[in-house]
Amino acid sequence: MSSAQAQTVSAIIVEGNQRVENETVLSYVQISPGEAIDADKIDASVKALFQTGLFSDVQITRRGSTLVVQVEENPMINQVNFEGNSAVKDSDLLKEVELRERMMFTRAKVLSDVNRVIAVYRRSGYYSVKVSPKIIRLPQNRVDLVFEIQEGDETKVERIEFVGNEAFSDGDLRGVVGTQEYSWWRFFNRNDNYDPDRLEYDKELLRRYYLKNGFADIRVVSAEPVLAADGSGFTITYTVEEGQRYKVADVAVNVGDAQMNSDDLISKVRTGVGDYYDATRVDKTVENLTLEASRQGFVFAKVNPDIQRNEGQDTLNITYNIVEGPRTYIERIDIIGNYRTEDEVIRRELLLFEGDAFNRVMIDRARRRLTALDFFEKVDFREAEGSAPDRVVLVVEVVEKSTGSINFSIGYSTTEYVIGSISLQERNFLGKGYNVRVNSTASFRRQTVDFGFTNPYFMGLPISAGFDVFATNVDNEDESSYRSEQVGFALRTGFRLDEWSGINFKYGLTWRSINGIDEDNASPAVIATEGETLKSYVSSTYTWDNLDSPNRPTNGFRGQLIAEVAGLGGDVYFGSLEARGWYFIPLYEDSVVLKLEANAGQVVPFGDNEVPLQDRFFKGADSFRGFAVSGVGPRQRANDWDKDAIGGTTYAIGTVEVNFPLGIPEEWGIEGSLFSDFGTVFGTPEDTVPAGTGDCKYGKNDDPIDARDCTVFDDATFRASIGAGVIWQSPFGPLRFEAAYPILKEDYDKEELFRFSMGTRF
Repeated sequence: MSSAQAQTVSAIIVEGNQRVENETVLSYVQISPGEAIDADKIDASVKALFQTGLFSDVQITRRGSTLVVQVEENPMINQVNFEGNSAVKDSDLLKEVELRERMMFTRAKVLSDVNRVIAVYRRSGYYSVKVSPKIIRLPQNRVDLVFEIQEGDETKVERIEFVGNEAFSDGDLRGVVGTQEYSWWRFFNRNDNYDPDRLEYDKELLRRYYLKNGFADIRVVSAEPVLAADGSGFTITYTVEEGQRYKVADVAVNVGDAQMNSDDLISKVRTGVGDYYDATRVDKTVENLTLEASRQGFVFAKVNPDIQRNEGQDTLNITYNIVEGPRTYIERIDIIGNYRTEDEVIRRELLLFEGDAFNRVMIDRARRRLTALDFFEKVDFREAEGSAPDRVVLVVEVVEKSTGSINFSIGYSTTEYVIGSISLQERNFLGKGYNVRVNSTASFRRQTVDFGFTNPYFMGLPISAGFDVFATNVDNEDESSYRSEQVGFALRTGFRLDEWSGINFKYGLTWRSINGIDEDNASPAVIATEGETLKSYVSSTYTWDNLDSPNRPTNGFRGQLIAEVAGLGGDVYFGSLEARGWYFIPLYEDSVVLKLEANAGQVVPFGDNEVPLQDRFFKGADSFRGFAVSGVGPRQRANDWDKDAIGGTTYAIGTVEVNFPLGIPEEWGIEGSLFSDFGTVFGTPEDTVPAGTGDCKYGKNDDPIDARDCTVFDDATFRASIGAGVIWQSPFGPLRFEAAYPILKEDYDKEELFRFSMGTRF
């Protein structure tokens, strides 16, 4: 053994370290004092120290019998910045890169992050992007890391081609895939750049399209992108193998020995004999049959579709086999994805508990209730294995969406003219499901402010409770020659009666004033209402609702019955009853929807009192298109050239409307509508009195106006209008541009041919 090999290590010292402790460095050294110096161990120690990522240089040398570990630390990152980026936000890039503040700088990680930034840009369609890292050295061995980005031009999809398609043209299939060819006029379109993730989704869209149209053997082989030699754009080529196109020759429902109502089951089948095979209808039938079997008491039923192809006939037979599945029970309910919303808010809507039978009908209803909360972008239910074969874990996965909003807007309305509004609302306050809102709106004709609060589960019970405080100032001079003011509050409560229906109660107290009347140019009915009133009232609303969506329904019915009684204190005395109904029918998938709407109401006075002007029915504009605000219904002559709207005590109005796509990109959120409104408004306590008789009265004291013409125009004549409109689901809410023309009207009605409004007609 040589003297070098025999020499032992007397000590190990560390030099050059600034932030890293000596003990940390020594923990990676694989030789200890007292051991013989070993070149292999020294080499392994150097490698181990490099692998920590803490050092840019490591050397181990000998000073006699002492080993000296000389290190040069990697600098500490002070901050990470991006320069030159406009297409991608800093916040999005920071989510992708691994290096962060107070991390050690290493060249390997910088190169990795450069590739990550490039990948982000390529997913956004920027294939000519260049990313250069720059280091700015700072005192105390710190650095600022800057990624300098040259984005270049966005690389568009110039052409989309298909190979193997015979049943459908390239143009047909281009309308199916999400990726689109670049066109200069699609300036809002974000689907005309190359995105590899979108190509995978396109393949699935093509497969679904063929399965929907009879091609049960479809294979989407590939989706190949090719970048032009000059880098100007991509050509995407989709290759398909269509196979045969099948028609349905026979459909059967097999229940085996189960005692089920076959007629009810067959009514749920959506695949018809003679139709082309449609996989979406098969899936819908499986869902319908599973739910129907559960309703008939077979909560563990499973539906297995058996599809048999008839060779050489281009037809197939479908048999839906309903079998009693294994009895399973809910062992546990796990809720995931609710970072803001408390578990209790979700659980109270499920109406499912640990130990309950696994019932798909109840799960379907729970999904509908959670969706109706409008707290979540997505609600999924899935099953996980439990601790035993007859136990399942029900996993409820939600994706939360923003439930708070603050809006500042200014706009124009044909009735309100220039409108400005500020609104603040949180529909899931504190994650407890509370609804809090503050609204303030101002226009040339109307100023309002209101505050409302609702707790949907007051004291932990399925009873809602809330209150409203409000103030309004409205100019009705153009329609009825007066101005009105209101200040009041309301207390509310309500509860559900069953899965589809609920009832609400409200008490309100409102101080009201009618003023600003020019007696020389106002009708006697309006003059008589001048002054202040105090309205104390109670109301009740019964609602039945099975709509598929609370915001944009396409299927189902919603009905309301509203009763109100005024006179529990105050100085106005009347009762009113209104009925409202909406019925939605999908005519073509969910894109063409027929809406049938009906509204009717009546208000009657108590005793010798009359129904105040403010509590009568004034219809027109949004409530009866083709007519101006308060343009339909009773009127009284105000002067030689005008008549005041004085409102009716009875109305009935219906609507038939079809909403449909306009053939422009769906992401624009624009659709068209054709509609007809029809009905009548009538019944006013005022009578026509000839001028000069002394019987025409006005004011609180019934002062006579001998020269005033008190003619009242009031009858139940049927009115109707037809029209068309464009609806834009804008970031500020639904905007409607509508043109309507009255085809049946009275001479004293006031028309409005064009209308622009914001909000949902519902």
